[in-house]
Amino acid sequence: MYFVLLLLPVILFVTSFMFWPGLIIRMYNWFWRRRLGLSVRYSVVGSFRFCYSTRGTPGEAQSLLLLHGFSANKDMWLPVVKFLPEQYHVVCLDLPGHDGTSRFQNEDYSINGQVSRIHEFVHSLGLAQFHLIGTSMGGNLAGVYAARFPKDLCSVTMVCPAGLEPPEDTDFVKSLREIEVRRNQNLDQDQNKESIALIPSSIPQLQEMLEMCCYKPLNLPKQMMMGLLQNRLPHNPFYRHLFECISAEESRYSLQKNLHRISVPVQVVWGQQDRVLHVSGASVIAAALPHSQVALLENCGHSVALERPRKLATLICNFLSAQEVTHGGTHKKNS
Repeated sequence: MYFVLLLLPVILFVTSFMFWPGLIIRMYNWFWRRRLGLSVRYSVVGSFRFCYSTRGTPGEAQSLLLLHGFSANKDMWLPVVKFLPEQYHVVCLDLPGHDGTSRFQNEDYSINGQVSRIHEFVHSLGLAQFHLIGTSMGGNLAGVYAARFPKDLCSVTMVCPAGLEPPEDTDFVKSLREIEVRRNQNLDQDQNKESIALIPSSIPQLQEMLEMCCYKPLNLPKQMMMGLLQNRLPHNPFYRHLFECISAEESRYSLQKNLHRISVPVQVVWGQQDRVLHVSGASVIAAALPHSQVALLENCGHSVALERPRKLATLICNFLSAQEVTHGGTHKKNS
């Protein structure tokens, strides 16, 4: 009997690994959060629930709010949080419709709609004069937030942000333009049949997405690939709807339209080999905001937080330290 009890955890693990690999990935992220000192919490505003992970105490240290990219969640920041000093109060938010945050059918998932929700979350936590960090779609949101609510922020970091019209396009963006042309010409009546590289529905498509997002190929074990896909598939209809919302005319170039309104210090980090959003987008921001700090990373693609987490954390910390020196070595604390 004792021997059976000892074997039971092993049997459960092997069974989960074989049939529910997605569960193993979620358990791993839970363990990693615990190891990094992050706890998952919720904040409710009206009927809307925000889910976030956090480490540190607001008010006693400078706060960092991190916004993930399209179809990701708060756990995508775990590799970066690992290298952020514990002196910072860190908050990783699940954006509207993602993971533990509310998903409503009639929710406004445009860039402005999401920014308004983030603003509600910020005030529900009482954050003030915090540093905002966003990547990809989250970078777009961070920039537009900085334009709309500058009094909330001390500075902003945008990592490979969407919402720009760069001088050059990637093959991915070109393929999206072709899809749009076909839709406008009514060549494909069923829009849901159009394949979007960021919304994989099979292992080969997931592999293609990972190869597009990362500079170096990720040779993940088959069961891990199955787990990643298993966790994504139920949410694909939402991801498609969200993609339509952020690709619509009002959101497509929302960051670029708001660059002139950003008054807080700006940092831009971009992978030189980004195959999702062309690195030339950094020049658009630099031209509009000549005092911004731009770092272009060699041998790095779109997933900077995954590929170069230590470097990204170092760049963010150096940027924040420079801001403290510029402002006399002090920063305003959260209320």
